[in-house]
Amino acid sequence: MMRKLLDKVTAFIEKHQLMNPDKLYLVALSGGRDSVALLLILRELGYRIEAVHCNFMLRGEESMRDEQFCRDLCLRINVPFHTVHFDTRAYSALHKVSIEMAARDLRYAHFKKLCGDIHAAGVCVAHHMDDSVETILLNLLRGTGIHGLTGIAPRRDNILRPLLGVRRKELEDYLAFHGQEYVDDSTNFVPDVNRNRLRLSVFPLLREINPAFVENIYRCAGYLKEVEQVYDGTIDKLSAAAKLPVTDSLTVACFQKAAIQSEGLLFRLLSPYGFNASQIEDIFSHLSSSQNRRFLSSTHELVVGGDVMEVMPVGNILPKPVKIPETGTYVVGDNERLRLKCFDKPSAFSWSQSPNTVHLDADKIRFPLILRHAENGDRFQPLGMTGKKLLSDFMTDLKMSLSEKRRQWVLVDADNQIIWVVGRRIDHRYRVGDGTMHIMEIGFSPFS
Repeated sequence: MMRKLLDKVTAFIEKHQLMNPDKLYLVALSGGRDSVALLLILRELGYRIEAVHCNFMLRGEESMRDEQFCRDLCLRINVPFHTVHFDTRAYSALHKVSIEMAARDLRYAHFKKLCGDIHAAGVCVAHHMDDSVETILLNLLRGTGIHGLTGIAPRRDNILRPLLGVRRKELEDYLAFHGQEYVDDSTNFVPDVNRNRLRLSVFPLLREINPAFVENIYRCAGYLKEVEQVYDGTIDKLSAAAKLPVTDSLTVACFQKAAIQSEGLLFRLLSPYGFNASQIEDIFSHLSSSQNRRFLSSTHELVVGGDVMEVMPVGNILPKPVKIPETGTYVVGDNERLRLKCFDKPSAFSWSQSPNTVHLDADKIRFPLILRHAENGDRFQPLGMTGKKLLSDFMTDLKMSLSEKRRQWVLVDADNQIIWVVGRRIDHRYRVGDGTMHIMEIGFSPFS
C-alpha cells in the first residue's frame, strides 16, 4: 500500500519534471501532517533535502511547540534543519496587509534567500489534491475565469509541489503506517476563514453525495488545463492584434476598441493594471459607446473614447491651472516653463519657426491669463480659418491620443478666450498683422 503512494509521487514528479536526484531541495516543514509526510516521502525516495521551518510568532506557546517538534524530528532522521522567526504582526502593520499576506510574503522571501545561501534548486511545499480542489471551489465562489478553475500548479518559479497527485487521506495513512506523529495548528479547526469553512463543513456534505468528488473535480481541472492552453494561445494572438504602439511617454498601454470582441480578452488586457472583474464588465459594456469615460483601479487610470482605450498610471495627475498676471517667467508642473515678454514691433519682423514659441498682437491680449488644460466645450479660431472650431475636433484632426488631449495646455485671456493651443496653433484673432504695434512673445518648454 505504501509503495503505491511512493510510486504515485514519483510518477507525478517525473511527469512534471519537478526534481532532479542530483540536486539539493528545501522542504517547508510546519510540523503539520502534510509537511511531515512530504519530508519523510522525499527522504524515502532518496532526494537530497534540508528542512526549513518558519516561526511566525502568532500562536504563543503553540508556535514554539511546533518549532521544537520540527527540530527534534529532523535531528532524529538526520535531516539538516533551518529555522527563522518573524514578527508577523509588525510586518502586517507596517505594510498594511493582512496577517495571512504578511506571513506569505515573509515566508517566500526567506525561502528565496535560503535557496541562494545553500544553493538549493527549489523549495518543496506540501499542497496535495484536496488543497487544489479547495482552491478551485473558492475561486468558483469568487466568480473566477478559466484560470481559477485549473487548481494549484505543480510548479511556480522555484516552489515545487510534489504531492499534488495524492489525497489528504493517503498522507494520513502513510504517517499512521510509520507510526509518525505530527502537530496540529489549532487555527485550522476554527471555521473563521472561508477555506476552513469549506474543509470542515462543505467537504463532508460533498463526500456524502459522491465519495470520489475530490478526484473527479481534480480530473476536470486537468481537462480544463488543456482548454486553458488553447484559450491562452488564442487570447495572446487577439491581445497582440489589439495593442497599438505607444508614443506617449505617460501612457503605458493603448488598445483598439474594435479589436476587443470578448470580455475574456479585455480581462487579459486590463487585469495586469489592477482592474477587477466587475470593472472590466462595466468597461466592456461601454466599448460600443462613443462617449469618453474614465475608470480607475488602485494603480492605473483607463480612458475609453473614440476608437481606443488608453491606460496610464494613477500618479499622472494633471497640474492645476496657472494664473499669469503679467509678463515674466512662470513654472508649470515639474519641468515646464512659460515665458512672456512684450516689445515694439520692429520694421523687419521675423516669425518664430518653433511650435513652442509664438508671437501675438499684445494690444489684443487682456491680463490676467490662465494656462490650463483643455476642457469640454472649448472653442477657438485656428490661425487661417474664418470661423471657430471645437478644440476637441481640432485635436482629433491632428490624430492626438486621448491622454494627449487630456494633457493639452491652452492659454486663455481674461475673457476665457483661447489665444494659444500650446505647441499647436494660435487663435487667428490674436495674430500679428499689419496694424500690430506691440508684440507679445510667448515661449513654452514642452514635456521632456
